[in-house]
Amino acid sequence: MGSSHSCVTVAQIADAARVAVRTVYSSTGQKVDILRELRLPAVNDPNVEITMRAIAATDDPRQVIDITARCTRQAHDAHWSTPAVVIPQYPAEPTAAAVLEAATTEYVKALTGIVERLDQLGALRADMDLCRAVDLLWFHLGQNAWFSLVGPRQWGFDVAEEWLAEATKRALLEAPGD
Repeated sequence: MGSSHSCVTVAQIADAARVAVRTVYSSTGQKVDILRELRLPAVNDPNVEITMRAIAATDDPRQVIDITARCTRQAHDAHWSTPAVVIPQYPAEPTAAAVLEAATTEYVKALTGIVERLDQLGALRADMDLCRAVDLLWFHLGQNAWFSLVGPRQWGFDVAEEWLAEATKRALLEAPGD
């Protein structure tokens, strides 16, 4: 993974942005600035705020998970071309890794708010602490889950959303009637 073949290239950035390589060089600054700009639409997606309001408005923990799965699905569906092409290359590129880390920090912050809501509702499994719940929410609804199922496994977004939501409920929530 540490070879130069793993680094994010300007050609990959141009392809993800759907512009010519020459356009990338003539209209942007350093590669880290380009990568940051490519991530901005996903990081600043207005659906995140809408989702957090919807989560705060419901008292149904299963609906909290469904809303979260729908939001993460919509974000991945809307911004699929950029992360699917560029993100797998981020870990091998120090400047790119820093951009990904900043985006990940924001995502974990949102997931923490969702877990806190589930905790307020008394819905988390009895053996579940908040840190583990955030980790499991990340595992089930984070980028890697979507990349694995929708990417190489070629699941449709609808099927992946439904399955991931149900798996998340089983992992985090008390079974109905418990």
